[in-house]
Amino acid sequence: MGRIAFLFPGQGAQYVGMGKEIAKEYKSADMIFEEASDALGFDTKKMIFESDDETLKITENTQPAILITSIACMQPLKEEGIVPEVVAGLSLGEYSAHIAAETIEFKDAVPLVKKRGKYMQEAVPLGKGTMAAILGLERDEVLSICEMASKEGIVEPANFNCPGQIVIAGETRAIDRAMEIAKEKGARRAMVLPVSAPFHCSMLTPAGEKLKEELDKINLKDMKIPVVTNVTAEYILDKSMVKDLLIRQVSSPVLFEDSIRNMLEKGIDTFVEIGPGKVLSGFVKKIDKGVKILNVEDISSLHKTLNEITG
Repeated sequence: MGRIAFLFPGQGAQYVGMGKEIAKEYKSADMIFEEASDALGFDTKKMIFESDDETLKITENTQPAILITSIACMQPLKEEGIVPEVVAGLSLGEYSAHIAAETIEFKDAVPLVKKRGKYMQEAVPLGKGTMAAILGLERDEVLSICEMASKEGIVEPANFNCPGQIVIAGETRAIDRAMEIAKEKGARRAMVLPVSAPFHCSMLTPAGEKLKEELDKINLKDMKIPVVTNVTAEYILDKSMVKDLLIRQVSSPVLFEDSIRNMLEKGIDTFVEIGPGKVLSGFVKKIDKGVKILNVEDISSLHKTLNEITG
């Protein structure tokens, strides 16, 4: 069966109709959408299966939509008795990971991430901040570019995704300058991302403070499976660390590459990306071509994954 990690995607992976096939075929997956609708007080199926890209792109819709879909897509694996050795997620995906680890109850997580989306959106006025992907440069080069461009305003590393792909976040003017410098330094590409706020940088600190108030209301349970956290790239099994890490995560860089390397060092040889898209699978491939990478987002990918794991 291999030594399995579940990975959960973050914002940007969403599309209309995600999770629909699995919900149709698996009652347990369908129930997740029902439970989410109860928790939020509106029809989440309608939003996720039938709305439009514009609606799903609104951050406070995107975050619960991806979380709900990811957890629905995990249900068939649970039914088959597939238990991962460790779980992790990219940004928002870390909440899905905590549901998988049973730290946070699903019904608590859904309204929590809707608020997280709202607070992240409100932290910075539209147009004042943005994010950009820098492709083809090393980590230390990107850090020095941020330093050089910071004369124009805030600019910080936001995501260390995989070798040669680092995302920066900050004030729009400073990001523009950083992209110019990156191109001068030989970046393969430097492009602004279609996001509505500069996530994972210090400009989002106020969102973390509001999120803290919401997290304080939630009871965490003992973790059944370790979660590798974005902020430290370390395995944690102690629920008392979780709230602080989730608060810091909003304004700290996401150490995704480091997280995957840590799992590889601990002997993980099979990564299953659960939820919409294959963004994380692409990152893992760039980090280590030799590992098995599977995903579950529709019936065909589910069957392929089940065949690979259970034979």
